[in-house]
Formats: sequence, structure tokens, C-alpha cells
Amino acid sequence: MGSTHFNEKEAIAHVVEKQASGILEAQEVHGSEIPGHLSAATDSAKETSLYLCFVAIILNHHRMNSWETFYFLLLFFIATLVWKTCRSAWLGWSRLERLHRVIAQEKWEIDHHRAQEREELKALYAAKGFQGKLLDDVVDVLMADGDRLLKVMVEEELGLSLETQQHPLKQALGAFGGALIAGLAMGIGLFISFPSGVYAACFTVVALSSLFAARYEKNNAVQAVVWNLGLALVSVATAYFLAILLIPATG
Repeated sequence: MGSTHFNEKEAIAHVVEKQASGILEAQEVHGSEIPGHLSAATDSAKETSLYLCFVAIILNHHRMNSWETFYFLLLFFIATLVWKTCRSAWLGWSRLERLHRVIAQEKWEIDHHRAQEREELKALYAAKGFQGKLLDDVVDVLMADGDRLLKVMVEEELGLSLETQQHPLKQALGAFGGALIAGLAMGIGLFISFPSGVYAACFTVVALSSLFAARYEKNNAVQAVVWNLGLALVSVATAYFLAILLIPATG
């Protein structure tokens, strides 16, 4: 056909291309199968515990007393808590804004290229097994309702689910909760035994966060815990030995 709406491609090719781009967009908007606020919570818990562990390594290297160590870790924890919460909210708003742009673009295409959108819709449902009069009837019903058509094109063509979008503040609350739990665990470890209690608390938070996310997504829990603990161990060991090599010991 002469229109440039398909960029010189057949309708089915255009649908496939849009579905592929929709999958990528869905990965950015939805993240993994775990809900956004829970994903933010587990990531925030792991990162906060590791950040506090890195700071504890430096403080221990300088031989600070327990109260000085507590105050430094508390200040760093509060700053990290604010950062993780605000950053999660901002990322949520950015993803929501991208989704709104995608919907607005699809609505514009529906309003200005109805014939082409009908052909795309027909290609979509033909691929699902509809044919003949039934296919025409389905397309006619969908084309008659603009709101329903927009929802179908966004979900079927782009692979996005409008019902699963989370409010950015809910994701921020998840990040806040994850960081808070990590901070409490690290505080308990600090008062039980410094620095070994802090290290143990850090690895415990990483392991439990990884286990929770893996179980929720029905992934291999053992593999997830082992990999995350391994990465955390490498990171902590790197910080520990760099502190020994680069920072003069005091006290």
C-alpha cells in the first residue's frame, strides 16, 4: 500500500516489529515478573547493606570506637535511605512518562491511520487463529470502540499491560522499606560484634533478599543466593584489601 505508516513493510511485519519493541519497553516499565515495589525493596536492601559494609570496613581500618562508628554509619545510612527512596520514585515517574508517550503515539496512529490500524488488528487476530467472517466481526467490534481499540493495540501489539503499572510512590515505599530493613539488620550486627557482626548482617540481608526474589519469580533459589553472595563477597573483599593497601591505618 502507498502509505508510509508501515515504513514500506507488510502489516504482519510491522506488527512483529512493534511487538519486539514493546517487549523491550515492557522490560523497562515492568522490570522482572516480581512487582516493582518488591523488586525495589530487595535491590535496595542488598545495595544498602553493601554500602554500609564498605563504610564499616573503612571505619574499622581507622580503629574508630564503637560510638564514632555508629554515628558515621547512621549518617551514611540516612543519606542512602533518602537517595534510594527518591531515586526509585524518580525512575518510576520516568517509566510512567515513557508509557504515556507510547500510549499517546498509539492513539495518534489510531486517530490518523484507522485503515492501517485495522489491517494491523486483522493481522494480529489472524495470527491468533481467527479467520473468515469471525475475523471480520472481531475487527469490526474492536474498531467501533476507540478506548477498547487503544487498549488492545497497546497490549496486543506492543506487549504492554496497562493493569500492572505501579504508582511511583509505591515503588519508592518499597525501596524505603528495603533500605530500612537493611539498616536495622546492620545496626543489630554492629552492636553484637564489630566488625564481624556487620559483615554477617550484610551477607544475611543479601542472601535473604536474593532468596525472596528468586522464590517469588520461581527461579532457582540456590543458584540466585549463591551468585548474589559470591558477588557480594568479591565486592566486600575488594574493598577490604584496597583499604589495607591504600589507606594508612590509624589508632
